[in-house]
Amino acid sequence: MEAADEAQLVALWNASGVSRPWNDPARDIAFARKGPHSTVLVGVDGDRVVASAMVGEDGHRGWVYYVASAPERQGEGLGRAMMDAAEAWLLARGIWKIQLLVRADNARAHGFYERLGYRDTETTCFQKVIG
Repeated sequence: MEAADEAQLVALWNASGVSRPWNDPARDIAFARKGPHSTVLVGVDGDRVVASAMVGEDGHRGWVYYVASAPERQGEGLGRAMMDAAEAWLLARGIWKIQLLVRADNARAHGFYERLGYRDTETTCFQKVIG
């Protein structure tokens, strides 16, 4: 990802529905890009950002966020390609386990990840905003 991609990336996340009103995409992008343990991967077609995945690792597990493809391009394999790229990024760093969060009511995403070999771990994620 290049800094010039940020506006397109935020627009992609909004158009594809992966960003929510309580998210701060610009802050998330800046945080992911500032250190060696995370990055933002983008799929481009010409000069247009058409897909993304934010990926990071904590030394034990990999995490994937903001997997998105342009609404008019969904079904073309872009999401799968971004997940393949995220998995490769993590494997190159010695990470062998990936986790991601999917909203309970997002049946389409559940099916997508299940087709890629992911499984529901039937756990609950707790969160607290501290800053």
